[in-house]
Amino acid sequence: MTGSPNLLTTIFAFLLVLGPLVLIHELGHYLVGRLFGVKANAFSIGFGKEIAGWTDKRGTRWKLSALPLGGYVQFAGDMNPASAPSAASDGLTPEERSHTFHVKPLWQRALIVFAGPATNLFLAVAIFAAFALTYGIPVTQPVIDAFPKASAAREAGMKLGDRIVAIDGEKITDFAEIRDRVAPFPGSTLRFALERGGQALVIPVTIAEHIERDRFGNEARFGLLGIEATHVDIVAVSPGDAMAFGFDRSFYAMGTMVTGIRQIFTGDRSVKELGGPIKIAKYSGEQFSLGWDAFVGFAALISINLAFINLLPIPGLDGGHLAFYAAELVRRRPLDVRSQEWAIRTGVALVLALMLFVTVNDLVSLPVFGG
Repeated sequence: MTGSPNLLTTIFAFLLVLGPLVLIHELGHYLVGRLFGVKANAFSIGFGKEIAGWTDKRGTRWKLSALPLGGYVQFAGDMNPASAPSAASDGLTPEERSHTFHVKPLWQRALIVFAGPATNLFLAVAIFAAFALTYGIPVTQPVIDAFPKASAAREAGMKLGDRIVAIDGEKITDFAEIRDRVAPFPGSTLRFALERGGQALVIPVTIAEHIERDRFGNEARFGLLGIEATHVDIVAVSPGDAMAFGFDRSFYAMGTMVTGIRQIFTGDRSVKELGGPIKIAKYSGEQFSLGWDAFVGFAALISINLAFINLLPIPGLDGGHLAFYAAELVRRRPLDVRSQEWAIRTGVALVLALMLFVTVNDLVSLPVFGG
């Protein structure tokens, strides 16, 4: 185990991760808004008091704000950064009102809102695709070549030479897919479809729980099957295959987030595994110290995190606005302004409460507090 990076390195790495990801997210909203003729009054990286900024020729105030934990685009017609609609008696002329966000067709508003998380997702896809083009993709046949000393697979009846063809009904074509399917489910029983000597069979295996500590002392809990493959081929891929790989890895990462949240609600995982800004800052510094490949790969995962969190149907987040639009589509009229305002206030309060909880969680996990 090695010491963690110093505080200045950690802060720098955290800002280097979060700043560009927030900028890209908000640019997604801004650019699609401009495409549909919506005026942006403000574009902010961070919340709270403005530290520095300028106003462009379109009247948009570009600014850097004091609290660097997000950002926003405030479109014309928004009465606050959470995009709650302003009152009808806003004093705008018909021409000015035509460039406000809330008069645009439903499909345009939905695309403007969805564009933020989508840009974060596409960035992660591009990073994973670039890695695949640069280094190739490891390909390993899903055949058991060896067992470690402790092996849940061997105890369940698997043998050397067995080919794993499916896990809980999901087809397996590469050895890495076995790890992906198994890692989120420590202690769970999964059904493995095998080929052995030309015969098909199914073996249930209770996945072992494994705690792994990295060089910085961080602990990760995941499932371990206990099998090994000894031959790995590194395959060069075309740009199209690299993009497909990027989408596959990105959607897999998002799927593990869904699985993790579900496991927390069902009690299969502890809420202590939730992380907030302090833990992200800590990991940012650690990955930065390992080199650019590790750091950029970590940034891709955080970008997926931002996309996922923003798509949650919580008022005040992008997913909350999309939920409003889904209700509007069904009702054929928007929710009234007062209902939206109260929903957004409730959603923002929920998000702030969650931020407080994960921040306390982060602090408790630090070594200085005995974590």
